[in-house]
Amino acid sequence: MTLLVHDYDDAIAFFTRALRFELCEDTPLGGGRRWVRVAPAGNAHGASLVLAQAATPAQRDAVGRQGGDRVLLFLHTRDFAADHQHMRAHGVRFLEEPRHEAYGTVAVFEDLVGNRWDLLQPRAPSDAAEGPVAGG
Repeated sequence: MTLLVHDYDDAIAFFTRALRFELCEDTPLGGGRRWVRVAPAGNAHGASLVLAQAATPAQRDAVGRQGGDRVLLFLHTRDFAADHQHMRAHGVRFLEEPRHEAYGTVAVFEDLVGNRWDLLQPRAPSDAAEGPVAGG
């Protein structure tokens, strides 16, 4: 998936520091353009994001609004509390407190340009057998 950003270096810093993603590729393409690809740690050969610096008025208008007013992407975690704490310590803006849903623990946050993401720790299969979790 391509994610539009204002600045390559700011985006790389956000994803690698705040979200602990790996920088998989950063290749100059000429004319100030770069092929920048990041992925969650340990997933460099799986799903990844291409960070594209907005170059046209239409692209600049879309930065931070690629999901409209909905969550655009989901970041799965095995340790919600630790990742939530790390992200907050690195300036990530959460739009809500963590909540427990039938599918897991979740909180909505914004990336550096304002796209909404879910930080999500799915329920373990053994938890699902016990029935839905109340709350939220």
